[in-house]
Amino acid sequence: MSKSRERAEAEFGLTQTQFLSRTGMDSKIDPVVRARNEKTAQLKAMRLQQEADTAAKTLKD
Repeated sequence: MSKSRERAEAEFGLTQTQFLSRTGMDSKIDPVVRARNEKTAQLKAMRLQQEADTAAKTLKD
């Protein structure tokens, strides 16, 4: 093989390794992100319910 091809293959291998390590990190982070999004959705639903209850009480009075 030529020197330039060897260098290109070595650089490609490094890039591929970096990509695979990042992909592995994403799979570890994903459950954390999912849990945070679920908690945020629950809190938003509770806040909206509380606002609706307050508005209904205000109209009733």
